[in-house]
Amino acid sequence: MFGVTTSDDYRPVAWMGRYPLDVTTILVGLHVVCAIVTALLLAVTHGVLNYVMFDSSYVWSGQIWRLVTYPLIHPPGGTALLWFAIEMYMLFVFGREVERFIGQRAYMALYLSLLLLPPLVLTVWGLSQRTGLSGSGYLHFAIFVAFATIFPNVQFFARISAKWVALILAAIGTLSALAARDWQNLAVLWISMGIAFAFIELRGAGPELAWLNRLKNVGRPKPKLYVVQKSSMRRPVEPEDVTTSVDPILEKISKYGMASLTDSERRQLDRARNQLLKKSD
Repeated sequence: MFGVTTSDDYRPVAWMGRYPLDVTTILVGLHVVCAIVTALLLAVTHGVLNYVMFDSSYVWSGQIWRLVTYPLIHPPGGTALLWFAIEMYMLFVFGREVERFIGQRAYMALYLSLLLLPPLVLTVWGLSQRTGLSGSGYLHFAIFVAFATIFPNVQFFARISAKWVALILAAIGTLSALAARDWQNLAVLWISMGIAFAFIELRGAGPELAWLNRLKNVGRPKPKLYVVQKSSMRRPVEPEDVTTSVDPILEKISKYGMASLTDSERRQLDRARNQLLKKSD
């Protein structure tokens, strides 16, 4: 799409014929396979998905796999498959650009952070109130937030900049959660966006933020200032050729006599005489 590669850590994971497979393409393929498997399982039974969705009470009981399996649930029904297709398209387009820009290892670290940190927060929240989570909508929206942080002024969707698209979608999700009093999804939305934005900014890949630079420098020792004396740039005086320097003066003496010499010429003549005397010694 944009073709911007700034990391040496960007290379295909594998090749399918002539087509390279990067991390984002593999993730899209994994989610598509899981959506198909989910549809087939729901055709047989409805209880099997309860074993993979996130539920804080079961996590505290030891079923920690729920921390990583919850985004693989893509139940079909109504317009769910349509939104899933849009989600996968956004992941494929924008996720590849983020991966290409920050490199594969950083991209995988970002994806794992978005995968694990929100359910970990909900797990701690679950000590006071049972919490649950399923689907990958917030995770992949955060990938788009990462893209908008790197390329805030890229225009698409009726010439609207990426940063404004991200803010508009964040506002819609926030207002929807507030209207439904869905505090858990509201928390997951903002935690995911915060992780994506902070991850990109701390790597120095996003736009320059003065307040963030000041925050980074808190606690760092200030550099010491040293006074450096200015060195005098004097040209080395090369020894003069005595004969050459006094030739014009001697010629002037032969024509006009000693009285025609100026003070500077007399001094120059004396210096030349002294140098000749030193050489003779």
